[in-house]
Amino acid sequence: MKALKKIIYGWIDKHFLHGCSSYNPLEVRKSCRSKEQAREMFAAQGIPHAQGEIFLSPWRAHRFARTHGFPLVIKPNVSGFSRGSHFPINSFAELWKAALMVKIWWPWSVVEEYLQGRNYRVLAGNGEIISVIRRYPPFVTGDGHSSISQLIDAENRIRKEMGLYPVIHPIPKNRAIRRYLRKQGLSLDSVPPEGQEVTLFNRISLAPGGVVETVDTSTIPEINQQLFKKILDLFNANILGIDVIMEEGIETPWNAQKCIFLEVNSRPFTAMHDVPRFGSKQDLSQAFRRLDALHIDNRDIF
Repeated sequence: MKALKKIIYGWIDKHFLHGCSSYNPLEVRKSCRSKEQAREMFAAQGIPHAQGEIFLSPWRAHRFARTHGFPLVIKPNVSGFSRGSHFPINSFAELWKAALMVKIWWPWSVVEEYLQGRNYRVLAGNGEIISVIRRYPPFVTGDGHSSISQLIDAENRIRKEMGLYPVIHPIPKNRAIRRYLRKQGLSLDSVPPEGQEVTLFNRISLAPGGVVETVDTSTIPEINQQLFKKILDLFNANILGIDVIMEEGIETPWNAQKCIFLEVNSRPFTAMHDVPRFGSKQDLSQAFRRLDALHIDNRDIF
């Protein structure tokens, strides 16, 4: 059975976890697999998190919306890379559509409050903050004479010249992008004014063209850094990718603003920390050498 688990995990690793770190033992990974587990830990330790529920029937998500209102987010209880996530949800029609479509990814789903703010991935490991990045959905900035289609082409050329591919993806001009533009009264042929930022999709994941910006950790208050390290310790992890949304930003103390911790990733996608579209490229080699020296039990078993 153990040999079979290794084969299955090897297949999952090859097809779905390429570029993800593997520094945690099996028991730690088990404790981080679902968003429900993370929220229960956050609640027990007084760590700010979104109010939410796990649901199988969409009617439960409907009742949650009637109690808590909008905006909301619906996502699979077990997933990664923002697969199957729908946000912001601002109506019951959008909620029902999301509550049904999310089942493609996982039968048990999460409905929770949505906070409009700045989205961060904190990479913490070995008792230290290794790297912090802010994540953006795909966007372009108008120059007053180029169409959105032309701005996308220009942005994709910049990404290629910077050597961001294949971790960062080019912005597509697919149906999802065109549909999102239509919701804003725009199209690929629209010419935005100079300086106007046009968001092309709602998700911050890399597949639809999202990008990242490195954050200088020296600008992060000590109270925030201590909270990130506390979360690492709570899960007894060697490394975690901690996802948090902060209304004002990570440079402001967490207890002086509204913020919600979303989840922890026991096999964080560390490759994206090496290819910032904005900010300075960081040298993380020393931190990973220290992690490489650790002995990890059952690291090749799912």
